Amino acid sequence: MASVPRADDDPFVVHRRLLFTVAYELLGSAGDAEDVLQESWLRWAAVDHSQVRDPRAYLVRVVTRQSLNHVRTVARRREEYVGQWLPEPLLTAPDVADDAALAESLSVAMLTVLQTLRPAERVVFVLHDVFDVPYDEIAETLERTPAAVRQVAHRAREHVAARRPRVRTLRVEHEQVVARLVTALNTGDLDGLLAVLAPDVVSVTDSGGKVHGAAKQPVVGALRLARYLLGGVKRAGGAVRGVPTWVNGQPGVRMELAGQLVAVVAVTVVDGRVTQVHSIANPDKLGRHVEETDVSR
Repeated sequence: MASVPRADDDPFVVHRRLLFTVAYELLGSAGDAEDVLQESWLRWAAVDHSQVRDPRAYLVRVVTRQSLNHVRTVARRREEYVGQWLPEPLLTAPDVADDAALAESLSVAMLTVLQTLRPAERVVFVLHDVFDVPYDEIAETLERTPAAVRQVAHRAREHVAARRPRVRTLRVEHEQVVARLVTALNTGDLDGLLAVLAPDVVSVTDSGGKVHGAAKQPVVGALRLARYLLGGVKRAGGAVRGVPTWVNGQPGVRMELAGQLVAVVAVTVVDGRVTQVHSIANPDKLGRHVEETDVSR
């Protein structure tokens, strides 16, 4: 039986933030990622650690394979999901934004794009382009040749590039735009909202069918979205307020009703205006916005 290392030098503990981040980016769900980590820990505990040359690479491989095992279950759940599905949002520390590549890969907009990839494409893109895992290690994980993995990577990059913003927004600009958005929402300023929303802005809301009045289809266009947002505030008697927060490594908004969290809003900013709004209002998905989640790459 393998010896159990002390918690402070156990490679699983040392790399836990990385392992969670890998599983979360592959699955888009913190709950599923935690399940994967539990299963991966059981496999790690049964291994003779002295025979593992590179614990980090070994653990990433185990977590990736367990995540792939979860993909079918997750896919069946989403087929039965009511309305639009969006990733489970995380409350993250502001310093996550210091690693631009990590923050971009964690963004709700990017995670939504990643979920449109085939499982193998998602694995290759996330492991290589985000976590710098060499192709030969990914090939071993997927039981494919390195050449085949490179072809998968090419397809995945083309798919992602066609669906994500091509302009990277500076953190300070993103924060300023979010501040203007929150001010306009909280003051009922229609003109202020129109000034901060791009003309062709697209808003998607995930309520899981559990929130009355939530949009069931995407809302497109600045005027339509501004009226929809202000209409929601008005219906709540003005008790709804936006509060700046950090969502998946980027500035975002907490929507509170009488001080209680009712939605988490992630925004994509391009050229000083909001081009995408992802609102997660399903109460089952808001638990991770109470305490900061540790992420790493």
